[in-house]
Amino acid sequence: MLLYSALMADTSQFDPRAPDADLVMVISGAPPGEARNAEDELYRRLAPRVRLYGLRHLKNEQAAADLTQHVLMMTIEKLRLGKLREPEKLASFVLGTCRMVVLDWRRGVVRQQRLLEQYIKEQPIFEEFSTPEIDSRQLTDCLQQLLERERSVLVMTFYAERTTDAVARQLELSVENVRVIRHRALGRLRRCMTQGGSSS
Repeated sequence: MLLYSALMADTSQFDPRAPDADLVMVISGAPPGEARNAEDELYRRLAPRVRLYGLRHLKNEQAAADLTQHVLMMTIEKLRLGKLREPEKLASFVLGTCRMVVLDWRRGVVRQQRLLEQYIKEQPIFEEFSTPEIDSRQLTDCLQQLLERERSVLVMTFYAERTTDAVARQLELSVENVRVIRHRALGRLRRCMTQGGSSS
C-alpha cells in the first residue's frame, strides 16, 4: 500500500517495477484519461501476451495486432470505470476478454462467409472465377486482410441488411464515404480471391 500511495501522489510518475495490480489501482483511482503513464506502462506489459494469444488462435499477424489493440483498449476503459474489483486478477480478466473477442470475431467471420457466398452468387463482379466453388479458408484469410471499417460496412450491409444511410449514421460517416468504402472492400476481396490470398 505504500507503493500505491506513492503512485497516487503523482500519477505522472511511477516505479516501472510496480506490480500490475498497483497500476490497476492508479488507473482506477484517477479521473479518466489522467493516468496516461500508468496506462501506457500497463499496455506495454500486456501487449506481448495478448499478441501471442492472437497468433496462437487467429494464425494471422494483422489479426493478432488488431486483437491486441482491441482487447487492451477495452481493458483500460474497464479500469477507468473501476469495473475490475480485484486488481490481482488482471491477467485472468485480460485472458477472458481475449477469449470473448476471438469467439465473437469467429462468429462474425462465419456470418460474413455465408453472406458473401450468397452475394458472390448474385453479383457478376465475381464471374471471372475459374470455379464456382469458394475456398472457405481463402475467403476467411481475405476477409481478415480487410480494414476493420471495411469489414464493418460489409457486415452491416449484407448481414444486418442495413441501408446505406443507416450504416453511415452508425459509423458516423457520410453516405458517399460508406459507398466508397464498400466499393473498395469488395474490390479488394475480389483481388484477394483471384490472386490467391493477397489483396494488395
